[in-house]
Amino acid sequence: MKILDGGVTAPKGFLAAGLRAGVKPGKTNKDMALILSEVPAAAAGTFTRNIVKAAPVLWGQKLVNEQEAVRAVVVNTGIANACTGEKGYENTVKTAEIAAEGLGISKEEVLVGSTGVIGQQLPMDVIEAGVKLLIPELKHDRQSSKDAAEAILTTDTKIKEAAVSVELSGTEVTVGGICKGSGMIHPNMGTMLGFIATDVSIDRNLLLELQRELIEDTFNMISVDGDTSTNDTVFVLANGMAGNPKITEKNEDYHIFKEALLYVNRELAKKIAGDGEGCTKLFEVQVHHAPDKDCAKTLSKSVVTSSLTKAAIYGKDANWGRILCAMGYSGESFDPLKVDISFESKKGRLAIVKDGVATDYSEERATEILSEDEVTAVIDIHNGEEQATAWGCDLTHEYVSINADYRS
Repeated sequence: MKILDGGVTAPKGFLAAGLRAGVKPGKTNKDMALILSEVPAAAAGTFTRNIVKAAPVLWGQKLVNEQEAVRAVVVNTGIANACTGEKGYENTVKTAEIAAEGLGISKEEVLVGSTGVIGQQLPMDVIEAGVKLLIPELKHDRQSSKDAAEAILTTDTKIKEAAVSVELSGTEVTVGGICKGSGMIHPNMGTMLGFIATDVSIDRNLLLELQRELIEDTFNMISVDGDTSTNDTVFVLANGMAGNPKITEKNEDYHIFKEALLYVNRELAKKIAGDGEGCTKLFEVQVHHAPDKDCAKTLSKSVVTSSLTKAAIYGKDANWGRILCAMGYSGESFDPLKVDISFESKKGRLAIVKDGVATDYSEERATEILSEDEVTAVIDIHNGEEQATAWGCDLTHEYVSINADYRS
């Protein structure tokens, strides 16, 4: 696998654009993006499990379930188009129609994404003008992916991209993507959008099955604040332009491609967790030697979502009791007297708990390790062979400030 400096335009046949249309308040922030495949692309989609689903989520579910292929994704930020009733859904379809007309395709080939404030209707005159501005700006180049990645941000502080290439039966295949997400992020996805493109040739049903599998260990293992949004969506588009022998079964090429798609999903998910609203560091929680995968996932999620643990990580405080407490109320069974816990970062690794009790560790050394911008808690429960990893961030004063005046 070769890690690339790229995003959604890295695979063959994908173009992108991002610009300011005027959906968001202010004068400079980009707020609309468009992604286009030169040829029809198989589409896989995973969506929020919140019962309250935004209009573009409902449209996306319909297309992924009914369409063999799509061509484009149009995205706006600033307004989520959630809790907007029939009018909101009509506006989503209208957005697809506007893009389709300009691109010379059908509206059923246009996916839609929205993110921002809940409860407001889209300004369709602004959306229409924005789409018409985006179409002539579509390009294959590196900057166009960055522009699109910037245009989908809300409270994010940085763009989020990832890309890799692998060789399948002698043919180079590329996977690249962009995403956004900073707050209202919780396992089962959150207020996040992800758009992954690949030039692989693969059976549509196999792609959908694969992405639904990978989402469980990537985007569904991140949390910022415990709130699962109405809008979260991840689309994967595969246009086959690499020219590899089409993947129709779980053969060697399938497993190589799986690793590439897993990498992009995981890296994008981690970038969301590490850019949580107001955060200062990425917090990773690994659980090892669990009796089954579900147990490992539940324990790691419980720790990464614990507000007390997140506050301790912010304070560079090795308060391991909060970790054990979060494990204890997770609903999973384990023996507290067999638990080992270590903290790890670029500054090294420090064992702080052995067999359920504190080691004779140095608080100064612990603070040094916890001062890095990426910190990992490694938990071993010594009760099996399964493991899982969850990602989150610390909880800071700034998180409250951001969300106290989000609409203003």
